[in-house]
Amino acid sequence: MGQTPHIAEEDIRQWCRDGAYEQAFQAIVRRFSESLYWHVRPLMDSHEDTDDLLQEIFIKIWSALPAFRWESQLYTWIYRIATNEALNALRRKKVRAALQFRSLSHVREITDDDPYFDGTAAQNRLLKALRTLPAKQRAVFSMRYFEDLKYEEIAPILGTSVGSLKASYHIAAEKLKSLLASEL
Repeated sequence: MGQTPHIAEEDIRQWCRDGAYEQAFQAIVRRFSESLYWHVRPLMDSHEDTDDLLQEIFIKIWSALPAFRWESQLYTWIYRIATNEALNALRRKKVRAALQFRSLSHVREITDDDPYFDGTAAQNRLLKALRTLPAKQRAVFSMRYFEDLKYEEIAPILGTSVGSLKASYHIAAEKLKSLLASEL
């Protein structure tokens, strides 16, 4: 998952038990920054939006860390926060666009001129098509396709069943196939 392996979850857990939340939080930031960036990047329009969202995610983690009960794995809890924050950001963007009487098709998409995105034309087309999907389908597809997470890993992050995830992924994949085929 792109985590920094030298910081053990047990160390973070112990720091929390000892009340050393700042030390635990710093370790979480070091361990998960890169993987969280790539987790939410396919859902956002730009590098700057992703960085802003990452700041919101870490603020949420910092504020919730003392209440984390360790009933789930740390990465599951963190990825659930990140996914929820990304979905909330997409909802806010949709509301703002509606209030400004603009359709979401006019919202900036990743293009070749994004200096922080280095990908092929096919990847760009896929990411543009991905942005047309509903937020939950987009999240499921991104986690499964880009991060290669198993449905059993995604289920606790999104708080849904494996069967529901499989259906969402299948629907998303079919929509993307159709969109990409229509571009050719």
